[in-house]
Amino acid sequence: MNTDSLLKLYNLINEGIYGKTAIKLHTGEKNGPNILPRDMVCVFQQHVPNSNIVETNTLYKGDRYTTESHRETLKVNGWDFCPVDIMDENGTVMLPVRNGKHFQEISMGKNIVNYDSMIVLTHFKGHAMGGYGGSMKNIAIGCADGRIGKSMVHGVSFDNQPADWGRWPSKGRLMENMAESAKAVIDYFGKHIVFINVLRRMSVDCDCAGLSAAEPTIPDIGILVSTDLLAIDQASIDLVYAQPNNQDLVERIESRHGLHQLTAMRDLKMGNPQYELISID
Repeated sequence: MNTDSLLKLYNLINEGIYGKTAIKLHTGEKNGPNILPRDMVCVFQQHVPNSNIVETNTLYKGDRYTTESHRETLKVNGWDFCPVDIMDENGTVMLPVRNGKHFQEISMGKNIVNYDSMIVLTHFKGHAMGGYGGSMKNIAIGCADGRIGKSMVHGVSFDNQPADWGRWPSKGRLMENMAESAKAVIDYFGKHIVFINVLRRMSVDCDCAGLSAAEPTIPDIGILVSTDLLAIDQASIDLVYAQPNNQDLVERIESRHGLHQLTAMRDLKMGNPQYELISID
């Protein structure tokens, strides 16, 4: 899995990408060992005309909690080769959630509406609350602003967050909230959004864990691309489950009811769980 493969795959699905293009990347906490390689992302960004990286601030008090600390973290991690738009730096915007069960609208970083297209460039890995982080989580949490939107998705009050993460709403409700937040994003961009999952350095922990992330035990798999959000996350999960040394990651996914992400997306008709894997090797 290398930069040439990434570019070749992207060129197969980029028909709908035009105009000002957001590259939604999880830029990670300082010095995280598992974030996507800077050089790969740099070449990719330069390949996409009129593009830049987009992010939002975090709900938890870490290295990306405020815009100021977030920008310092971006420098530390090497994400300074292009503009990085912290989309909630200047406020928020409400995007509608069509046919939502829990939300009619969700709060996003205000600058999301400045883009014509979005490329969801995702490091696929485990996650402490969601079980796993794929393309859906990347936009569901990653486009929601750090105060209102992320509180909505997590089902907590920003001003009264339980100190114990174990007391936060999780299991099915969190997965459904994430799906509805992601639906707002894909409905906004329509045919002008594509998804890339990079299955490498798949720790059981998210890149938000930074240096404390567990060392990956499952082997690297490769890169998937699709114009279908549900299909790419379903295929990524299926590939993980097909690996012989997958126990740690599968335990993380199942102990957090992570597979309900896929069910929630199916219920909201956010894509097709039936897919065909086409290799370019």
